[in-house]
Amino acid sequence: MIVTLLTDYGHDDDFAGVCRGVIKRIAPDADLIDITHGIPRHAVRQGALALAEALPYMPVGVHMAVVDPQVGTERRAVAVRTGDERILVGPDNGLLSLAWEALGGAIEASDVSRSPHRLEPVSATFHGRDLFAPVTAHIAAGASISEAGEPLDPDNLVRIEVPEPVIEQGRVVAHVLGLDRYGNASLNVAHDQLAGTGLTFGASVVIERASGRRDTAVFASTFADVPDGALLVYEDAYRRLAIAVNRGNAESELDLREDDELVLRPA
Repeated sequence: MIVTLLTDYGHDDDFAGVCRGVIKRIAPDADLIDITHGIPRHAVRQGALALAEALPYMPVGVHMAVVDPQVGTERRAVAVRTGDERILVGPDNGLLSLAWEALGGAIEASDVSRSPHRLEPVSATFHGRDLFAPVTAHIAAGASISEAGEPLDPDNLVRIEVPEPVIEQGRVVAHVLGLDRYGNASLNVAHDQLAGTGLTFGASVVIERASGRRDTAVFASTFADVPDGALLVYEDAYRRLAIAVNRGNAESELDLREDDELVLRPA
């Protein structure tokens, strides 16, 4: 059985490795894939976006995700079966919600907060090791999610909100969803939403900020379509519009932050 892991644990500490060890002790035949442990700490929405983007490229399996700033509180721990028969395991804080929406919906759910599979004593601050990893492992080894916890109505699961773009004749009002390690900014606009906006490949695009700042970019297919240091708008690997500087860093050069509102219009 394939088991994937996505967390904000990083690689400097032992947290991710210990979770892998717990899973392999319980389910030694599990094939583990680390999607990433580099989600910024406590960045639930960024983790949710990364999980939803990555899972369609992963084999069907059990998918553990932990970005859990409320660890040790009364927030639920859940296991969710999706429409394409994957099992998602993690905190009920919206982290899993974009993934199940992309994978056929949440068909079945269990509250695994007091799962019989958990390791005792349960640490108040490391549910990845003591709760999510053993639940993930037992399901990968053949247990059902109903055996892992108490039934939970999928309609009661926490969902994360992602801002919607405003698409108008001659302009798009977008928001920065995320910033990658290259400083590229992913926006909440899909390429197929651009009809009627006047934004077309090869043309110039004005990017406006609430502060009054205006920058001009080229709507390009890839980075090398513009000179080094030039600003471009492009369709990223997950079919969203994004902003980059060829061989530069759009985050720092444009002083971009998550949730910044940008207006894109033809030059």
